[in-house]
Amino acid sequence: MKAYVLISETFLRKTSLRLVHLGWLLAYPLIFLMPSLPETWQWGGLVFAWSGCLLPLILSAGIFGDDIASGRIRLVATEPIRLSELYIYRFLGLSLQAAAHLLAVGALILLLHWLTGRGSLDRFAAWMLASWLIFNTWAALSTSLSVVVSRDHNSMTLVLATIILFFPLYMLLLFFEDSVGTKIYHAFVRYGCPPVEVLVGLGQGRYSLPGGVASVAHSLALTVLYGAAGIVLLNNREFKYAAD
Repeated sequence: MKAYVLISETFLRKTSLRLVHLGWLLAYPLIFLMPSLPETWQWGGLVFAWSGCLLPLILSAGIFGDDIASGRIRLVATEPIRLSELYIYRFLGLSLQAAAHLLAVGALILLLHWLTGRGSLDRFAAWMLASWLIFNTWAALSTSLSVVVSRDHNSMTLVLATIILFFPLYMLLLFFEDSVGTKIYHAFVRYGCPPVEVLVGLGQGRYSLPGGVASVAHSLALTVLYGAAGIVLLNNREFKYAAD
C-alpha cells in the first residue's frame, strides 16, 4: 500500500506532467506528416533521443527540490517511511511512467508505420529497450541532483553540465583525436556519464550478444550508482519546515 501511494504520487504530483506526456506523444504523428521525411528515417533513434533522453529531464524536474524548498519533505519524513524508500519509490514512479509512455509510443509508431509505410523500423525493439534504459539512467541522475539543487532547477543544471562536459570532448576529438588525454576524457564521459554512446550502439546493432548484455548491465549499474548517491545525499540532508 505504501509503495502504491508513493508511486502514484510521483505519477500525479503535477497536472502539467500529463500534458507533457501528451505533447511528447503528439510529436510522433506530426513527424509522420512531414512531406520530406526520408525513407531511411529511423523511428527507433528518434524515440531514443526524444523520449529516452529529453523526457526524463522534464518529468524529474523538482522531484525532490520542490518538496524540500516548501518544507513538505518534513511531513513525508515523519511518516513511517525511510528516506531511502521514498527515493526508491519516487524513482520507480518515473521508471513506470517511462515504461507506460514507451509502450504507448511503440504502439502509435507501429500503427502509423502500418498505415503509411514511412520511415524504418529496423531494430525497433532494441531501440525501445535502449530508450527505457537511458531514461532510467538520466532519471536517476536528475533525481539525485534534485536532492541538492533548489526547486526544479535540477533538470536545467543537468543540461548545462552535459553541455560543459560534451563540448570540450567534441573539440578534443576534432583537433586532438589521438591524444592520450583525449582518450582518457572520452572514456570517462562514455563510461561514467549516462551511456548515450553505448546504448546507441545497442540500438544500431553494433554489438554481439555478449556485448549487448554488457551494455545493458553497464546502464543498469550506472542507474544503481546514481541512485545510491542520491539516497546517501537524501539521508544526510537537514530539512526545514518553512518554505525557502
